[in-house]
Amino acid sequence: MLGWFRALMPKEERFFDLFTRHAEVTLAAARALRGLLRGDDDVLRCCQEITKRENEADEITREVMTALRKTFITPLDRGDIKDLITSMDDSIDQMNQTAKVITLFELRSFEGHMQEMGDIIVQAAQLMMDAVPLLSSLGRHSARLNSLTEEMIRLEEQADQLHDRGRKQLFLDEKDAIAFVIGTEVYEHLETVVDRFEDVANEISAIVIENV
Repeated sequence: MLGWFRALMPKEERFFDLFTRHAEVTLAAARALRGLLRGDDDVLRCCQEITKRENEADEITREVMTALRKTFITPLDRGDIKDLITSMDDSIDQMNQTAKVITLFELRSFEGHMQEMGDIIVQAAQLMMDAVPLLSSLGRHSARLNSLTEEMIRLEEQADQLHDRGRKQLFLDEKDAIAFVIGTEVYEHLETVVDRFEDVANEISAIVIENV
C-alpha cells in the first residue's frame, strides 16, 4: 500500500539540477588545474580559481543535503543521492588540496606526466558532466551511462600508469631530495583526484543497476 502511495506522489526533481550545477563547477575547477599544470596561465590565479570553485561546490552540496532532509519523495534512493553528491564533492575537494600543495611550496613548473594527468582530470570531469544530467531519465539512457562510467574507470587506469611513470622519472632526474618529495606529493594528489572520479563512476553505475 505504501509503495503504491509513493508511486503516485510527485517527486522532487531539483536534485538533478543540483547534480548538474555541481558537475559544471567541478569541470571549471579541472580546467583551471590543467591550465596551471601546463603553465598556460598564472599559477596563483589558477589556484585561487580552484578554491573559489570548490567553495561553490560545497554550497551546492549543502543544498542537496538540505533538500534531502526536507523532501518527502525523492527521485532516487536517499542513500544514493547522498553518496553521489558526496563522491562528486570529494573530487573537487581533492583538486583544492592539490592547489594548496602547489601554493604552499610555490611551485611554478610541472613535469610532463603531471600535465598529462591534468588532461585526464579534465576528461574525467567532462564525462561526469555528460553523465549526471542523464540520471533524470535512467531508463532511456542506461546504456549511455554505462559507457560513460566505463570510460571514467579507464581514465583512472591511465592515471595510475602516468603516476607510476612520473614518479620513476622524477627519481631518475631529480637530484634534490626535497624537490623529489614535493614532486611525489603532487603526483599522489593528482592520482587521488582521478580516484575520486572513479568513485563517482561507481556510484552512478550502482544507481543504474538499482533502477533499471
